[in-house]
Amino acid sequence: MNEELRIQDLSWKPEGKNKKILENISTVLKSGEFYGIIGPNGSGKTSLIRHIMHFLSIQEGDILLSERSLKTFSRKEFAQKLSLVPQNTNIDTDFTVYDIVSMGRNPYHRFLESNTEQDKLIIEEAMKMTGCLEMKDKSFRELSGGEAQRVIISRAIAQNTPYFILDEPIAHLDIRYQVELMKNLKEINEKKQITIIAVLHDINLAASYCKKLILMKRGKIFSEGTVEEVLTLKNLKTVYEIDFNILKNPTNGKKYYIPE
Repeated sequence: MNEELRIQDLSWKPEGKNKKILENISTVLKSGEFYGIIGPNGSGKTSLIRHIMHFLSIQEGDILLSERSLKTFSRKEFAQKLSLVPQNTNIDTDFTVYDIVSMGRNPYHRFLESNTEQDKLIIEEAMKMTGCLEMKDKSFRELSGGEAQRVIISRAIAQNTPYFILDEPIAHLDIRYQVELMKNLKEINEKKQITIIAVLHDINLAASYCKKLILMKRGKIFSEGTVEEVLTLKNLKTVYEIDFNILKNPTNGKKYYIPE
């Protein structure tokens, strides 16, 4: 089955406002890719993610998964296709790390139904992938920001969906945890062929780990494609309205995008 996510002529205007936040967004997000959605504040990145996750009702256009409108999915069907890693992981609960990760299996059970042995294997594998297994008995509220984010990603892995949606997942993390998280996501994408769509503010981290980029400006897709195609000096200046320098690391050949 073709699991591509197709966005068709999506437009959205908040109630009582005259200006559209999203305007005629059309793109195809192909299975198995790692997409970074970038752009300045107010460009519509989070609004786009909130539409994909069905937090905002579609006013104009449509979003289709496997050629089927997301509007026709039941909550359970939706949760078996798309999982969310939110920006805010401040869950004030005494649940253990294991309890939080095991919630990823809820879409596959009836109410109050226990996890099967297969579920337990999936949960354990998810925790191993993000290095959470050794803290499975810790209370979630005792975790650092980086640890909590890894647990929420483990929950998404345990949910076993073909799509991961992440809304600024590194916004409140220090640089060490930002890099660790992006490495984890890249590994998940490559090993499990999960399609990842992440809103990111850091251009250099997006360039280092994402396979494809979507550059937004004022509610529209300004450019999309490979890192090389999207992150040109012309595109960067037009969208961010400042000049950039593009530098190359002599050791690994990676490019870095530095505002002047």
